[in-house]
Amino acid sequence: MLGEYRIEGRRASEIAASVERAVGAGELQPGEVLPPLRELAVYLEVNPNTVAAAYRTLRDRGVIETAGRRGSRVRPRPASTAREALRVEVPPGVRDASDGNPDPVLLPPLERALAEAAARSARRPVLYGAPAVDDDLAALARSAFAADGVPDGPIAVTSGSLDAIERVLAAHLRPGDTVAVEDPGWGSLLDLIPALGLRAAPVGLDDEGPLPEQLARAIEDGARAVIVTDRAQNPTGAAITQPRATELRTLLSQHPGVLLIEDDHGHGIVDLPLHPLAGVTDHWVLVRSTAKAYGPDLRLAVLTGDATTVDRVCGRQRLGPGWVSHLLQDTVAHLWRTSAIEPAVVAGEYDRRRDALIRALAGRGVRARGRSGMNVWVPVPDETGAVARLLHAGWAVAPGARFRLHSPPGVRITVSTLSDDDMDPVAEAVASATGVGEARRYE
Repeated sequence: MLGEYRIEGRRASEIAASVERAVGAGELQPGEVLPPLRELAVYLEVNPNTVAAAYRTLRDRGVIETAGRRGSRVRPRPASTAREALRVEVPPGVRDASDGNPDPVLLPPLERALAEAAARSARRPVLYGAPAVDDDLAALARSAFAADGVPDGPIAVTSGSLDAIERVLAAHLRPGDTVAVEDPGWGSLLDLIPALGLRAAPVGLDDEGPLPEQLARAIEDGARAVIVTDRAQNPTGAAITQPRATELRTLLSQHPGVLLIEDDHGHGIVDLPLHPLAGVTDHWVLVRSTAKAYGPDLRLAVLTGDATTVDRVCGRQRLGPGWVSHLLQDTVAHLWRTSAIEPAVVAGEYDRRRDALIRALAGRGVRARGRSGMNVWVPVPDETGAVARLLHAGWAVAPGARFRLHSPPGVRITVSTLSDDDMDPVAEAVASATGVGEARRYE
């Protein structure tokens, strides 16, 4: 049964664990068909309902998918195979433009903020029973949200954007529900959706954000939630414009039962204005992470939304970690209060590097995208070949497979640590790796 691998177990949990273990070890490959339910039940000498329960567990965990009469099969990218596993191993001597990290030089120093937070903790220790959200941080977050036109709502604090999104999805959806997501989009989010037992409905986007007609189709096909990136979309750099926001708000207002999640991780590194969609559906949240502006290790995001959603998120959080460390909250509050970074300066530097690379690529006949943020998206005909050839030329870039569902292939180049002198060599290597440079030689 299934070649060399034998599914084992007498209980549903044991059968599910046997399959999941084989998928994680690579003994069951993506796309491989599992035995029919009754056939496996006879083989294992168990009740068919036991196998059905095991398959249901595997489906809810994002390990397998069921396609009616075509049976159950291992997902093309099971939840146990994270997209981060598709990273490029960077050998010595190769420049890494694949990791998506901010430039450390553009991050603010944390010493004073951490010292102030520690001093405050010494004066007023946070003990069990204290409010989950620091009043100072909440006030600063509300003020910033209001300045950007985000509707008023309660404030919650989570351990980063992905933690917030997971909690919001869990507060409203159940396994089997469909979520409309950007394609290409954030790889970690595309992993999270099936891991929660949810289904992803891809929505294409251009430089102005998600395409309304594709989002409308996803909602008409049953999507119960929509996740959009307001600015610095990963990997394309898209940023929602005012006209596009108007279109999307009009569309969403016709479907008030759809859960809307907005990710504004570009706050602090993008000088384009925020055009929020929030407030046109019954349930909504807007999440603002500190990772790109202040460093990923702070692990903090603030969110606001409708009262029901935020209350559910906070209630479930109390039963788990309880709260995000007030030391971290006080640190971020200090950074916000003292304007530790000048967003226009940081955004301007990322803009300059990104635009320089796009110009250098265009000068060599290579089309690229990157309206905001720290990444440039380059469509390529042969993704695997392009990544390999660029690595051989001394440049590591991120394979587009980490970010795609059904969109065409591409590669992502992070400009954070690229200098002015790097732009022409990178562009030349990309042109050569994609075949454009070779074609131009014979024009």
